[in-house]
Order: sequence, then C-alpha cells, then structure tokens
Amino acid sequence: MEVKNQGMILNTELNIVYRYLRKMGIPKEDAEDIVQETAYKFLRYNDSIQPSKTRSWLIRVALNFHYDQCRKLSRIRLDLNDEILVATQKEQPETMMLTKEERKELSFALAKIKPKFQELLLLKYQTGLSYQEISSIVSMNVSSVKTNLFRARNQLAKVLREAANGGEK
Repeated sequence: MEVKNQGMILNTELNIVYRYLRKMGIPKEDAEDIVQETAYKFLRYNDSIQPSKTRSWLIRVALNFHYDQCRKLSRIRLDLNDEILVATQKEQPETMMLTKEERKELSFALAKIKPKFQELLLLKYQTGLSYQEISSIVSMNVSSVKTNLFRARNQLAKVLREAANGGEK
C-alpha cells in the first residue's frame, strides 16, 4: 500500500514539475520528455534523495536537463502565451486580447533581464515556491535568494517602465 502512496506522491510532484516547465515556455512535447527523463532519474536515485527535498530535487534535475538540451540546440525560448489563451477562452475577446498583450509585454521584459533573475521570478511567482524551496533548487542561501529576487523585481520593473515610456530611460 505504501508503494502505491509513493507513486501517487511522485505523480503529483511530476505534475507540478510539468506545469512549471510549461510556465517557463517549454513546448508541451519537450516538457513531457523532460518530465519522463526526470522520473527515470528519480526512480534510479530515489534511495539517496531526502523525502522532504523531493520537489526541489525534481525541479533542479528537470531544469538541468532542459538547459543541457538548450545548450545542445543553442536556443532558449520563453513564451508564456499558450496556457494563458487556453485559460481565458471563456472571457470576452477584448479581455482575452488585453491579457495576451500583457503577457507578451511581460515575456519581452523577462527576456531582457538576466537568465538567473528570470528563473528566480518564475520559481517564486509562477510556481509559488517558498524562499527555502527556491534556495535548495538554485543552491543559494535564503538571504541571497531574497536579495536576488529584490534585484530581479527592480530590473523587471525598470524594463517595463522603459517599455511604457517608449524606450526612454
């Protein structure tokens, strides 16, 4: 019975990893492949993983695999529109277009800040992870995570302000 319970917990955690990857803009098929590879590695090394750190371990392995694939392909994509459009199809067309435009602006602004800041912002605000969980995923202490998130928010706000002012500083 406990094995079945562990399987359900793993499935839940892998679904969280999948949703995080999709929010990062990774295409559905790629996210599925990454989750499958992550599950394989988890099953292979699960005896050395602390149960309390399972989620952060899965996310870190998934991200490392993704970054390895990106390096191999020499391309990184960040597109947040797909899931938003599916979620807003019941809304009015005007609202849907405004949401799409806002997401496009946010995606553009995110692409202009440091990749490390992008990752921290997505971990905090897209997946809702705590500072402690983010700390274990990115191998930083909690105070560094807080400091870097502060800087990331400021940098993102600056880019958004510049875009709103037509590129003026």
